[in-house]
Amino acid sequence: MPGEQEEREDVIVLTDEEGKEHEFTIVDVIEVGEREYAVLLPPEEEGDEAVILRIDKDGDGEDIFVDIDDDDEYDRVAEAWDRLLDEEDEAWEAEDDEDEDEEGKEAGKEEDEE
Repeated sequence: MPGEQEEREDVIVLTDEEGKEHEFTIVDVIEVGEREYAVLLPPEEEGDEAVILRIDKDGDGEDIFVDIDDDDEYDRVAEAWDRLLDEEDEAWEAEDDEDEDEEGKEAGKEEDEE
């Protein structure tokens, strides 16, 4: 179901087609439809564009990360990830607004007491 998420702080190393290793942090795992997808970010010095991979099972039942070859599938997952980011931004903004309101009330009390 879109919107469900599982927080993770795992670091993984993936090997590209040329045998070069790349480190990523799993920033989130989201479920879209019946499948799970890992949202990965490279270290800060390598850029900030997220990589999204489908999580499948190998023959032993272990999780493996698979490129998403279908453009429609990738678009659905990317849109779900964008919606989650927007919802998180809105939640942070609402929390900041509440904090500012509380600070304003406390400052008003201090002025009244003087």
